[in-house]
Amino acid sequence: MNITKNLFLTAIIGLSTVTMYSCKSKKLITKPDPAPVSKPTPPVEEKKPIAAPPAKDEVAVVEKPNFNLDNIQFEFNSFVLKTSSFAILDKAVAEMKKAPNTKFVLHGHSSAEGTPEHNMSLSIDRANAVKSYFVNAGLDGSIFTILGHGEKEPLTSNASEEGRAVNRRTEIKVQN
Repeated sequence: MNITKNLFLTAIIGLSTVTMYSCKSKKLITKPDPAPVSKPTPPVEEKKPIAAPPAKDEVAVVEKPNFNLDNIQFEFNSFVLKTSSFAILDKAVAEMKKAPNTKFVLHGHSSAEGTPEHNMSLSIDRANAVKSYFVNAGLDGSIFTILGHGEKEPLTSNASEEGRAVNRRTEIKVQN
């Protein structure tokens, strides 16, 4: 029995030693510092030759604004602009900024659906929607006059949906 007691005691001491060793706090392993990254050198700007000032005899060519713009289209029974009209409106803004003293008339139109009173109101709202677009783009609102025509001046027949879609528009004209 003495031998078993010694073996048992030795086993307990061995196990406790192993257990104590595994419970000791571990040393933190430090990560090696990352390799230094060289910063790219900024590009060297080339000196551009300075253009000679224009001779006094030369007249600066001023591009004449083009006010021959396409019609601005709207959704059915609404004064919400069609997304296809945004490019036309942006072009109009650029042209109008070339001639800031020019005054414009915005002619609103509608198709023949609905009552004449509703169509007149809708045509005025459409012209005002275009004016709001221009004012938001930085143009002075006082250069615009609003006219509503309702269904009175269609471009095409109101017999088909395609024709009615063309008639839902706002036209931009230079004020005489």
